[in-house]
Amino acid sequence: MDTLACAYRNSSDRMVIVRCIGAEAFFLERVVFPFELLSFECPRDTEVRIWTHGLGGPELLETIPAHELVVEPPAVRLSAVQDCDPDDLLESWVAAG
Repeated sequence: MDTLACAYRNSSDRMVIVRCIGAEAFFLERVVFPFELLSFECPRDTEVRIWTHGLGGPELLETIPAHELVVEPPAVRLSAVQDCDPDDLLESWVAAG
C-alpha cells in the first residue's frame, strides 16, 4: 500500500475533528485544537473530512483529498557529517551543550 506523509493545521479558533477514510478499511480520527498541527500517514486515495460542532450538532466544514496535504520530508545532507572527524563532531556538540 502506497502511503503519504500528510499534515493538517487547524487555523480556526475552534476545536475540530479530523477523520481520514481510505483504502483497505483505513480510518483515522483525531481531535485537533486551535492552531495545532496534526501529522499523519495515510493511503494515497484517502479522503480527509474536517468536522466541528455547531448549535445543531456535527457540521462538516470541508473535505480534502489527502494528496493536497502532503508534506515533503526535509533534505538531510549526510555527506557533511560523514566527512567530519568524530572527535571534532563530539567537541562541537559538547561546546553547544
